[in-house]
Amino acid sequence: MSDLTELGTILSIWAHPDDETYLAAGIMAAARDNGQRVVCATASAGERGSSDPTTWTPTRLGRIRRWEAAAAMAVLGVHEHEVYSLPDGELSSHEPAGRAWAGRLIEDVRPDTILTFGPDGMTYHLDHIAVHRWVTRAWRETGCRARLLYATPTVDKLARFLPLYEEWNMYMSDERPDGVAHEHLSLHLELQAERLDRKITALRVMASQTAAVMDAVDDQLFREMVAEESFVAAEVSAAPPRRAVAG
Repeated sequence: MSDLTELGTILSIWAHPDDETYLAAGIMAAARDNGQRVVCATASAGERGSSDPTTWTPTRLGRIRRWEAAAAMAVLGVHEHEVYSLPDGELSSHEPAGRAWAGRLIEDVRPDTILTFGPDGMTYHLDHIAVHRWVTRAWRETGCRARLLYATPTVDKLARFLPLYEEWNMYMSDERPDGVAHEHLSLHLELQAERLDRKITALRVMASQTAAVMDAVDDQLFREMVAEESFVAAEVSAAPPRRAVAG
């Protein structure tokens, strides 16, 4: 899809603040610039997203990540933004509440396009996979006619960056995605210049999650890592290929 106006009203549903900015910031910002409605929601505040829970207690970190999310959405021009209060790291144990939340969002917003995780949650994070299930089930059960698009890495991106992802222990499983070829994508955006600067700015304000990575990686390399946003339609992604890493 080359014309983002075809996406109409967008509902962007994720697990934690920063998921949406890494995976769909450019799309959401461009849609808002076009005058389209964009509603972004995360299931939790990501209050357990620290390796130092003594300093960053869940209460403190959750509060900060809500502020960071609000600041990032302001950069992107997304004025309709919700951070729900389901518990970070335990989303799979809250299926009824999660499905009800996703269903309410779909019924209230009545989107033309829904952006969310695919079956692998991008990183096999159980919270991400739970949100995928909730959104997909709610989409079906509500009879929603919106296009449902799943975030996915491309084959080319994995070929370049998978070693770095491994170094960072990004995947929470022994499985690895194979990626999707460009010709099978339903939505693909390569950010450059001002659009990429805007996304980088939104990521910078999420410093509790992004500062360490951005400090550790060459600036140009980080820009290249986050420049691509790619999605595949749910109808052609019922069972995406996965491969196991020998270990």
